[in-house]
Amino acid sequence: MSPEQLIRPEILRLAAYHVADARGMVKLDAMENPYRLPSEMAAELSTLLADAPINRYPDPRAEALRAVLRRAFAVPDGLELLLGNGSDELIQILALALARPGAVLLSVEPSFVMYRLIAEFAGMRYVGVPLTPDFALDEGALLAAIAAHRPAVIFLAYPNNPTGNAFDAAAMERILRAASGLVVVDEAYHAFAGGLSFLDALPHHDNLLVMRTLSKLGLAGLRLGYLVGRPEWIAQFDKLRLPYNVNVLTQRAAVYALERLHVLEDQAGRIVAERGRLAAALSALPGVRVYDSRANFLLMRLPAASEVFEGLKRRGVLVKNLHGAHPLLADCLRVTVGTPEENARFIAALKSELEQHA
Repeated sequence: MSPEQLIRPEILRLAAYHVADARGMVKLDAMENPYRLPSEMAAELSTLLADAPINRYPDPRAEALRAVLRRAFAVPDGLELLLGNGSDELIQILALALARPGAVLLSVEPSFVMYRLIAEFAGMRYVGVPLTPDFALDEGALLAAIAAHRPAVIFLAYPNNPTGNAFDAAAMERILRAASGLVVVDEAYHAFAGGLSFLDALPHHDNLLVMRTLSKLGLAGLRLGYLVGRPEWIAQFDKLRLPYNVNVLTQRAAVYALERLHVLEDQAGRIVAERGRLAAALSALPGVRVYDSRANFLLMRLPAASEVFEGLKRRGVLVKNLHGAHPLLADCLRVTVGTPEENARFIAALKSELEQHA
């Protein structure tokens, strides 16, 4: 007996999602908030978690957490929330629910790789529509793909990962109206996007869902995502949510942090300010092109990106190498906005590498 005899062929062809070893490095590869909670909050939270009843199952509906999420992010009345173990679980729930024979999951490329991977996990057919060379939506190509494939669901990251830009909202509205199925607007980076959101549009579109995560806001270790939509959709997707998928420690910690949301929002503001300074410093380097970003990372194109990436690692700085991931990302690296000290170390290492490859 061997895996080849039982495992689905499309799964055999896949590679497991790779997470780089960042031990001992300045970690600027995963779009994390570089700031920890203030010491007094960390102490209060540790006491709160020490008292958590970990011998009991958590609240299966996470009612207290859902109520805090509604207040913290001004979820419009009449809409429902579905909580997930990160956004990845929510994408998987959606794909499993919609995976009728021949069903299509459509997205743009390059974008979040898990849309394609989870479509394959769930047995859906994936269709990727390339962005334009400057990473804008190719509206004509998207509308043609919608007409040709009639996707059950379209995922649009807003702002987009790994490019960092926010797509034209009017074009997204037209795609939403043309869609034959659901449209999920993935707002993982909403905290850095200057108020850009489709949350208030939800009551006006019966095929729109908005997905967010608390990971980028500073709570990546909790693994908490949430989906907002009409109750009739959420009720169906909730059937696929595994029992107790949000553990008691995550529920308590997230409630505590969200009741002090101003601390996380202040950190996000510092990241946005540092993003501007980092972009200016990168743009001043010879041969480096930096793309506009509304997220907590920057995409840059530079000569010999793969060699520079390896050189940065040798100098103790880890970024994301995107060269080879998609033709539009040739010679591209993505760097998370870190603390001022981390960014200074990255810039110094990058300057040295560029001089070496000049």
